[in-house]
Amino acid sequence: MKTETTETHGEVNLARRSFLKLAGTGVAAAGLLTVASCSKLSDSAVNPKGGSHLNANGGIDIGSGDLGILNYAYALEQLEAAFYTQVVATPPKDMDSGELVCFRTIRQHEVCHREFFKAALMSNAIPGLTPDFSKIDFTSRAAVISAAKAFEDLGVQAYDGAGYLIQDAGYLLIAGKIVSVEARHAAYIRNLVNYGDYAGSDVIDANGLNKSSTIAEVLAIANTFLKTKVSASNYGYTA
Repeated sequence: MKTETTETHGEVNLARRSFLKLAGTGVAAAGLLTVASCSKLSDSAVNPKGGSHLNANGGIDIGSGDLGILNYAYALEQLEAAFYTQVVATPPKDMDSGELVCFRTIRQHEVCHREFFKAALMSNAIPGLTPDFSKIDFTSRAAVISAAKAFEDLGVQAYDGAGYLIQDAGYLLIAGKIVSVEARHAAYIRNLVNYGDYAGSDVIDANGLNKSSTIAEVLAIANTFLKTKVSASNYGYTA
């Protein structure tokens, strides 16, 4: 089973332009977005202090500070974008056309998110990660939707668990806008799994608040779907 696909240059450019509109000109003016053209951005793994993001085990470390948290989000968005790109490229035969349209929309959102972080981080970005979807049966609608549910729930919990670490108000604002979209994805996917379970007790606590997960908890799960392992040594997780 083929598990890796790439978007066309036009799709990536469209994603960047779409996210510029989504994020708003105020954020762009604040300096979060520096994409001046549609040219391919660098995949450099250099951090602000001049060192490499490579860790002692040959994996990737997200770093620290706001840039570390942005790289954390970038890693997760890479994973989600790769997953939905694969679903759209090789959809299960038992997935109906309406569901596939929605998965295409979600794919576009995730590509937008991934490209935003890549643009915002520029030379501080971790390298592109290689997914490992060998555990997912892309021929089965049930398996694909179950995996989508796991990815979306994990993504929302990740943003909620790391948001407090962001110091820059501009970055925090855009993270809030992204997690809001991720939560919409999660609600839709959960409803496909079990109608009416868009906000189940497994993800919403007794106070009506979304449950959160630590960086270590999230990466331990995410790494099971990544060939390139991601660590967060400054946040207590080594891969």
